[in-house]
Amino acid sequence: MLNHLSASDKELLYSRLKPVFIKKGEYITLPGQVQENLYLVHSGVQMSFFENEKKMHVVAFTYSGDMCAVPESFFFQKPSRYAIKCLSDSEMNSISFSELNALFDESRSLERFFRKATESVLSGVINRHLELHTLSIEERFRSFAARSPQLFQLVPHKYIASYLGIDPTNFSKLYNSIKI
Repeated sequence: MLNHLSASDKELLYSRLKPVFIKKGEYITLPGQVQENLYLVHSGVQMSFFENEKKMHVVAFTYSGDMCAVPESFFFQKPSRYAIKCLSDSEMNSISFSELNALFDESRSLERFFRKATESVLSGVINRHLELHTLSIEERFRSFAARSPQLFQLVPHKYIASYLGIDPTNFSKLYNSIKI
């Protein structure tokens, strides 16, 4: 998507990004924290989740090419209701809320770029919501396998099962019976 930006806009964006390395198991955001930075993932896998009554609910996975944030915390600068944890060592670039907004004031193209990226995330969230409410567990499994097959090798299956809203035992049966 960066290909649609002019050389000067790319240069402006890269001048504001700060490289960040976060180790496996470290948190990017915790519940109650305001997420100050937006992360652009270069490598690694991150998981957004919340826990209640001792049960984990996985909201999203991010990986190379994705933006990583708790959207309502970052964009509205309010405390997060869930956490983001690195599932593997992760290389990212970060930009603060204030720096990003300053960039938007400087470049209409960068503002449009981030708006389009945010629209894409919103579309994905709506599609995920529809899948959770309209598809069978096998259909959800197959859809995930088609969309993100690499995650089966990178993410513990219990987290994928949670993300898909599938009991871990049923997930295991599906995983063992369906060719990925």
